[in-house]
Amino acid sequence: MLKSDLRKQALKQRRELDDQTFSQLNNLLLKQFKTLNFSTVKSIHVFLPILENNEPNTFLIIDWLQAQYPAIKIVVPKADFATSLMSSYLFAGKADLQNNRYQIPEPQKAILFDGVPDMVLVPLLAFDKKGYRVGYGKGFYDRFLQNIETQKIGLSLFEVIDEINDVHLNDIRLDKCITPNGIVKFDAV
Repeated sequence: MLKSDLRKQALKQRRELDDQTFSQLNNLLLKQFKTLNFSTVKSIHVFLPILENNEPNTFLIIDWLQAQYPAIKIVVPKADFATSLMSSYLFAGKADLQNNRYQIPEPQKAILFDGVPDMVLVPLLAFDKKGYRVGYGKGFYDRFLQNIETQKIGLSLFEVIDEINDVHLNDIRLDKCITPNGIVKFDAV
């Protein structure tokens, strides 16, 4: 399928989730996330969800990481829509967050993180068996991940699809994708 069709389909699927199903799927995502190996992880970049759009609730992951791995630095993004680039900030708590014009929570007074996170949780609407993903189409994460060595892990409320037909040269492949039913690993190309 084409990205535009997959995007429409995934957004429709998300809108149709009732509160109970959405909560169950997020709890299953967290359960799968807990099985990852954190022994060498010093920092994790976590996207912040637009909960009104039924995006995976990464606040559950942040809360769990803070309780279980307090030494791991949690890094969150702030987007510059003029340049389509993102900056990373140390997570300073939910009170520091304010929704931007697209309803994405962003840090306000947090400290800039200038390192490379050991793991990046990547937002997506759909993903295929090769590790390619469909996002909202602005390319923020493809640019962000372009020149860094890190674990790239998608979070999806839905299962893998066969193939995205219009993958571009600049599309960055995931290493893994967590779904409510398991973790899909992708072979190196």
